[in-house]
Amino acid sequence: MFLKEFYGIQDGFVSISAEQASMFAKEVAHDFNPLHDVDAKRFCVPGDLLFSLALEKYGLSQNMHFIFSGMVGHGVLLDFPATDAGRLDVNDQQGKTYLQIERSGDVSRDSALIESFARDYVAFSGQNFPHVLVPLLARENVMFNLNRPLVIYESMTLSFDRLDFRQASVEMAAPTMEVNGKRASALLHFLIKTGETTVGAGFKKLAISLTGSYESQPMQAFVDDYLARKNGYLSNLGRLSH
Repeated sequence: MFLKEFYGIQDGFVSISAEQASMFAKEVAHDFNPLHDVDAKRFCVPGDLLFSLALEKYGLSQNMHFIFSGMVGHGVLLDFPATDAGRLDVNDQQGKTYLQIERSGDVSRDSALIESFARDYVAFSGQNFPHVLVPLLARENVMFNLNRPLVIYESMTLSFDRLDFRQASVEMAAPTMEVNGKRASALLHFLIKTGETTVGAGFKKLAISLTGSYESQPMQAFVDDYLARKNGYLSNLGRLSH
């Protein structure tokens, strides 16, 4: 599968370096969240990489629920247990849980289907900021800390009507946000399609720490800086690949 350059195996455990995680975030997901920068003080592996690894390991179940319960730092050794259980935990060597998975229904291990779905979901997920989150924050008149933005990938749920196809893509549906004091939950809904046919649906849940009322000018400056970093990195990557 396409993930082999983004992790290693050490003593039977999955090991993800900061460099591998950052490359996945930027080059596969186009996600430029500063938490995924190699030198970030609070660096963490993207949840989308853990999700993709889980699909590679366990296949695509008809119903799946992922809870991201811990931030994976550089070089943490993860145990993806060999099991057919409906519920499983991905832990480190000390037993700390980072990812909880619940699954049921039919299972597809078709590598073409798993890769097409994983790639398209990750691309969808990586575009959440600024294109989806900023309009949601503006609509709810709330703001996160621009100096230390804390937007955490909390969980993801997906369900398929069937799995008898070889390619799947993700299409955004209407997102929602629930505000509760200094915290907000954003639910980023999506449809799962094969060709023009809808074959499933799901949503990604984000936990956001809030600071006050929405301020359009500071947010726009933050977005401009984010997009400049993203476009600069990707254009440089394009030059290097030619």
